[in-house]
Amino acid sequence: MRVDYIEAIDALGALPLLPDASVDLIIADPPYGLGKDYGNDSDKLSAAEYLIWSQQWLDLALPKLKPSGSFYLFLTWRYSPEIFCHLKQTLLMLNEIIWDRAVPSMGGSTRRYSSVHDTIGFFAKSKDHYFNLDAIRIPYDAVTKKARSRALFAGKKWLELGCNPKDVWRVTRLHQLDQERVAHPTQKPLELIERMILASCPPNGLVLDPFMGSGTTAVAAALHQRHFIGYELNPAYCQLAEQRLAQLKQSQQQLTLSSFTVN
Repeated sequence: MRVDYIEAIDALGALPLLPDASVDLIIADPPYGLGKDYGNDSDKLSAAEYLIWSQQWLDLALPKLKPSGSFYLFLTWRYSPEIFCHLKQTLLMLNEIIWDRAVPSMGGSTRRYSSVHDTIGFFAKSKDHYFNLDAIRIPYDAVTKKARSRALFAGKKWLELGCNPKDVWRVTRLHQLDQERVAHPTQKPLELIERMILASCPPNGLVLDPFMGSGTTAVAAALHQRHFIGYELNPAYCQLAEQRLAQLKQSQQQLTLSSFTVN
């Protein structure tokens, strides 16, 4: 099976061509049903149409997971209850992760509270799913470490290596002037995707992204020695993703050459 590629194609047409039980991890950031402009009408469905479409692509994607596979799904709170209920019929739900986008106060609605988070569903094929906690532990600061250095905790692995990330992830969204930002309206920070890949995909494993967008999943996979397959309906976004991968490869080559020269 060919890997490490991004194809300009509708996921509904591409997913049936993938072998079942071939993917270690699926990371999906589909349109949210909010009417965003992705260069096409993919996000302009009615609520009923959106839920039907979501069920269609999910039912095509889930068989591609290995028995040890996992699935992260970005959603808005508007549709996550219905879609999570559908997923729980076939998968084990491990977490509802709240991505706090750290959006500064800028007015917003005057008839309800401002929405500043995305919902991420974390699911697994079975209880034996792959999960490398040590790869994503958050080190304790010196003060916390000292406060917990009682005899009761002496030698505890978590004290030395760090704690398990909680289910609220506060990662600042990419603003227009961010160095990482490219021309995509809902680009996700690399930090989010890196955590998912390091925790839930083994080295040299395969990550599938049915809605690749600007290529963040591909970049994160390439950074951490994982393989990837991505589908993206908009050819312009595919070009963006390929450019980001080419820039990463060039940077890695320069780093290798620099290291070789120094040694």
